[in-house]
Amino acid sequence: MIRNSALAFAPRYVQVVVLAALLALTALAWAYVIWLATQMSVPSSQAMSSMPHMDGMMMPAFSSWTFVHFLFIFTMWSVMMAGMMLPSVAPMVLIYARVTQQSTAPGRLLAPAGWFAIGYLVAWILFAVVAALAQWGLETLALISPMMTSANHKFGGAVLIGAGVYQWLPTKDGCLWQCRQPLAFVQRHGGFQTSALGSLRLGLLHGKYCVGCCWALMAVLFVVGVMNLLWIAVLMAIVLLEKVIPGGRYFARFTGCAALAAGIWMIKS
Repeated sequence: MIRNSALAFAPRYVQVVVLAALLALTALAWAYVIWLATQMSVPSSQAMSSMPHMDGMMMPAFSSWTFVHFLFIFTMWSVMMAGMMLPSVAPMVLIYARVTQQSTAPGRLLAPAGWFAIGYLVAWILFAVVAALAQWGLETLALISPMMTSANHKFGGAVLIGAGVYQWLPTKDGCLWQCRQPLAFVQRHGGFQTSALGSLRLGLLHGKYCVGCCWALMAVLFVVGVMNLLWIAVLMAIVLLEKVIPGGRYFARFTGCAALAAGIWMIKS
């Protein structure tokens, strides 16, 4: 009877622990992003005097890109992506935890969901590498400022138009469908996995579709400001709503129209 009671409690226990872990990681990521944005808003002389160990990293205007600087920007993008994307993948991770616990040894109930989440984050870490390289290239071409905002109206308008068009493309629809149908996604890719490698692979694959769905929206940060907290929150909300509300596909197209209009206005202004 004690064993049966423990097994009956397991699903609720797993759900609570997984949700708490996701919330904690999201909160930590946002705390870092907010701290970093606050430091970057401080006048450069004060920032360097208060944080001498960050000289050459926090203030890109005063130093050329080095490997250390690239690592800093890569870390910034990685943590920011975790803070933005973990809320939208939380339902999928909770479903994964609930289903896999039924065929997992009692002492390892949390392992499959944990490995799935790690695989998902790896996909966005790989995206962070591309984003950091893109930022380096755009700064080199003087298309974005050292403070990570668009320095050219035509460039900014082109990015917005590109993001708006992408919201209407079949590729976007296909990736969004994979994100909106978690059970169908898992069934199409071999079912729920209880092994570490299987869960990691499935999480990475789900993350790949999520990157395919959202990368164009993330590119908008190069226009509105990579460390603009308001726009980071807005884009996070857009991504979440696309995945969870009824008619998410049409919501994505609505945001695409808004981006198109903003891009055209920006080019003409």
